[in-house]
Amino acid sequence: MCGIIRQSYLDKIEKYIGKETIIVLVGQRRVGKSCMLQIVRDQKMSDSGNNVIFIDKEKREFDNIKNYNDLNDFIEERFDKSKHNFILIDEVQDIEGFERSIRSYRTEVNTDIIITGSNAKMLSSDLTTLIGGRYKEIYIQPLSYLEFLQFHKLQDSEDSLAKYMKYGGLPGLVKMGLEEDDVREYHSDIYSTVLLKDVIMRHEIRNVRFLENLVRFLADNTGQLVSANSISKFMKSQKESVTSTVIMNYISYLCEAYMIKKVNRFDIHGKRLFENNDKFYFEDHGLRNTLAGGTRENDIEKVIENIVFQQLVRLGYTVKVGKLPSGEIDFVCSKPNGKLIYVQASYLIAADETRKREFGNLGSIKDNYPKYVISMNPLLTKSDFDGITHIHLRTFLTEKDF
Repeated sequence: MCGIIRQSYLDKIEKYIGKETIIVLVGQRRVGKSCMLQIVRDQKMSDSGNNVIFIDKEKREFDNIKNYNDLNDFIEERFDKSKHNFILIDEVQDIEGFERSIRSYRTEVNTDIIITGSNAKMLSSDLTTLIGGRYKEIYIQPLSYLEFLQFHKLQDSEDSLAKYMKYGGLPGLVKMGLEEDDVREYHSDIYSTVLLKDVIMRHEIRNVRFLENLVRFLADNTGQLVSANSISKFMKSQKESVTSTVIMNYISYLCEAYMIKKVNRFDIHGKRLFENNDKFYFEDHGLRNTLAGGTRENDIEKVIENIVFQQLVRLGYTVKVGKLPSGEIDFVCSKPNGKLIYVQASYLIAADETRKREFGNLGSIKDNYPKYVISMNPLLTKSDFDGITHIHLRTFLTEKDF
């Protein structure tokens, strides 16, 4: 798995080496952060002028590093001031007080620090408190469609796209193979690990049954507007009473563990964010499929929307849900350079009602920013309809700039 290079991420890492900036690789467990760190380790070790200190907290040989004092002792024994030191720590959040040690070694001459973590809030709050802005987060996502093809040695085709849509982009599947039972078992194991280590244990969750029901509810309602009140009412119908506050806390824990991502609603005409009724998408749509159960054909719209969302994020967009007086725009996407696009995601644009909904909502936006409808219409690659670009999902996923 680590033999395949995800060059775009390595380029981002290399950009900040030598800048006195701590590099933090973040993302859900098993999306490839560890492999990225191992590749950097191997590359840097090939230069005799470097000294690489590597710690993998998921390996038992590093179990004795429990807190920042242990971490300081381990690093100090191996630090070489005559060389360029690279301190690489995988799953750093498992070391109590790690940020104190990181802050100390960041100031050493000729020293670069790269760490990985699977908890967004803990990493950002601890690092911000102690070192201010002297760190750079690099968000590692599951495999894109093109990376999926590369990892599994597949050609771009409708069959390959179907596999990607069904099984998702977790890199570990390259070892498991794409047999359905094996994939589902692998997804279930990852789900259990993330839920146990990054949510239940970290936040001392007692109502585990409700947490698991909540995750499955979010999987079943991917891309739908969700509020804590609506979930609370649903739970009451299931003879279980859970407050809105508890629900909001549990959702935030799932977001911190990078299992799901919250997408805010944005009033396109009023140019303001709404404070409730958000949408949620899964980090990996394959894992989402396993949790939702059933067959992909039953909810293909949700899968497509999840895939399009993650690809837009991968392309560097900040993504929000667009609200109009007459309806909704799936995604309002912006970049720091001022670029803005509107995107609708759909399965098939065949019936007049569907065409009116998907194209009509976009057409009601009276500005000149690009507008797209992404679907799986047969024989479609790219076409134009009243100034709105209609593009096939495969074409969208294979374009490197959008």
